[in-house]
Amino acid sequence: MKKFAGSQADRIVKAEAEAKKIAEQLKQTKISDGNVKKQQPAKSAAVAKPKATAEAEVSISRLDIRVGLIIKAQKHPDADSLYIEEIDVGEGQPRTVVSGLVNFIPLEEMQNRKVCVLLNLKPATMRGVKSQAMVLATSNSDHTKVELVEPPQSAPVGERVKFPGFEGEPDDVLNPKKKVWETVQVDLHTNKELVACYKDVPFTTSAGVCKVSSICDGSIR
Repeated sequence: MKKFAGSQADRIVKAEAEAKKIAEQLKQTKISDGNVKKQQPAKSAAVAKPKATAEAEVSISRLDIRVGLIIKAQKHPDADSLYIEEIDVGEGQPRTVVSGLVNFIPLEEMQNRKVCVLLNLKPATMRGVKSQAMVLATSNSDHTKVELVEPPQSAPVGERVKFPGFEGEPDDVLNPKKKVWETVQVDLHTNKELVACYKDVPFTTSAGVCKVSSICDGSIR
């Protein structure tokens, strides 16, 4: 009996010790789980953090419109309605520009003339010639008359045309998929005073505003 009692007592002591050990392990596990649970929200917050690069607002400030000087204009050899112009925009080398103006503006009126040039459209090949910019012009409602948007004669070649109230640097190249030009273009027009405008804001240079010859309330493109 003593042997049994002793062995049973030993078992009880061992069992109590084992129970204490298990309890301690459970306690440590709970503490560990608590730490994990506390850390998880921070991890989730990091994952849910919004991207820093927000999409830029679509406005006229994203267009790079500059004062240009047509150095030379000639008819496109493979397209009756197109001119090929070499235009100085203050970059050292002139840009080649293809424009569908043959049916509206005589060739002699395209020579040595200051114009407004949109520089940051993606270059496009037109009948085998890569056009590196676009000359801005206005047309009447039925598109039977077209006139160039002209900066003041004293406006410096290469100066960026600005729009007071719409500040910001232009895109390097407008992404065609984002439709920035198409979105902005609907608000480009001439007013009653023949001034070229974005909404109600004039195309502005250091020498004054840009105008057209006679088309008021015309669409600019």
